Order: sequence, then structure tokens, then C-alpha cells
Amino acid sequence: MTETLNPRLNAYRSDLADLRLKGQVEAEHFIEGQPGVVSVPLAPIHRAPAHDAALDTEALFGERLLVFDETVVDGEAWAWVQLDEDGYVGYTPFAALKRLGGNGEANMPTHRISVPRTLLFPEPDIKRPPVADLPMGALVKAVGEAEDHNARYHLLDGGGAIVKQHAEAFDTDADDFVSVAERFLETPYLWGGKSALGIDCSALVQLSCQMAGIDAPRDSSDQVRELGTRIAGIEALQRGDLLFWPGHVGIMMDGQRLLHANAYHMMTAVEPLAETLERFDKKGAALSAVRRIPGKRKEG
Repeated sequence: MTETLNPRLNAYRSDLADLRLKGQVEAEHFIEGQPGVVSVPLAPIHRAPAHDAALDTEALFGERLLVFDETVVDGEAWAWVQLDEDGYVGYTPFAALKRLGGNGEANMPTHRISVPRTLLFPEPDIKRPPVADLPMGALVKAVGEAEDHNARYHLLDGGGAIVKQHAEAFDTDADDFVSVAERFLETPYLWGGKSALGIDCSALVQLSCQMAGIDAPRDSSDQVRELGTRIAGIEALQRGDLLFWPGHVGIMMDGQRLLHANAYHMMTAVEPLAETLERFDKKGAALSAVRRIPGKRKEG
């Protein structure tokens, strides 16, 4: 074994590992993951089975995953999972999941939430209190339509209704990932967060890209290697260029302004790039890379 696999992206521990990793890692047992789906608006993915453990990311409603293990800690069941979308591995409360069995194709989503947040109503009636709110990127299966008080709704498989204009067909992509990112302006900064309730720098990039049909890793350390192509210097920056520092990433709004979720403003903010560069330089963290994603942006 010449290379150590990243445990954040590969499901393996000393006692248990993904069967697909047999021959690549050492473990006492190898098993095949069982398919599941996130059944709550946001499922926290922790580094250990505890609510106070580091939050590595969040899984969105309807997101598919594989369940490799279940453990009970202080009376609460936790699942050790790997997300289908970006391969992230971690622990989430078992109550946040639903196992998938039989014909998985029958449970495939038809629509994706396309606004920062939308309300899930128990039925298509604006006077009924909502039962939950769903984040951008959440996946749902619509089985019908209804209208009430001039609002049109998608009726969802399993019950409930969402406003029709707040969701798009699953195979519809946004034209401009930067415009998607702009919708998160003033969202609180949350390490590991991936929604309008709280988001971090790399999740802002990942989610915005995904909504525009661009595959993106979860971490900035992977994004700097895999997203777009590297360009030299900052003399001719364009809308949508990604700027990387150690542990941080931002999106250029145009040639002069940077949009990023950051712990300085503690929210998603836009500021002159010159100010960001100066602040990082004072910390001894110089700009490390600039990447350009072809297409999928409008001229700012």
C-alpha cells in the first residue's frame, strides 16, 4: 500500500471498511454499504458520533448515501455513512435517515429546491403552519400539483407540499453559478455548514457550482486541484474566477470584487479584492492559486 487514502472521502476504520476498498486499506471486516436517504432538512455529518464533535459538512434533504455501521451513544443511534454526491464520510443521527430498499429508481427525485429556503407545508394551504423548511439543493419527488390562494404547489411523495416556483426540474441547471452564490449574501458563516442557515467558504462554491451543473468537491483543498483550470496572476480576473488561500476560497464577482463566506465578516460578504489580499498578507497567508471554470457565468 503506497498511498494513504483520505478517510474523509473513503469509508474505513481499523475495525470496518467499505468492501470496495478491500486490498487498499487494512480493516478487521469489510462490508457493502446499505443505501439510504436523508429524511430531514439538514443532516449534520460529524467527525465522531457526538453532537459536540467537529461538523465536517451537512447532507441535504433527499441526498443519497451509504450506511456502513450503526452505533448507540448515550442512548442515541448514530449511523456511519458516506454521501453519494461528494463522497464525504462521517457520523449522523440515525433518525435523520431513511433506509432505501427494493426499487431505488421508484424513489428517484424529480425536482430540486432552487431558492435559499422554502417552506414545506402539510398540505397546499398557506394558512397551515409549515412542518419544515428545505434548503437549496434539497431533492424531492413531486407526484402532483395543486393551487391555493393564487399559489401553485408541488405535492410531494410521502406527503406535504412546496411552492412550485421554489423548485426546478432535477435536470435543470442555473446559467450562472456566481448568481447562485450571490443569493447567500449575509448568510451566517458556519464551519461545515451548507445552507442559508449557515455556510462555509467551500460549501458556497460547491453548492453554487452544483446548482449550475458543475461537479465540485466539498473541500477547498480538493477544489484547488479539481475545479477549472489554473491561470497565472490576478491582472485579468473575470467573474466566476476562484481565488484560493490556504484553507480558504472565494469567487470573483467581477475583476475587482470578491464574494466569499468568511470568518472575518462571519457571513457571506462582498468586498474589494485588494482588502482581502491585504488582510491575508498580514497573516502571512499569500494567495496560492487562481482557477477559472469555463462557461456557466454571465458577464458582471
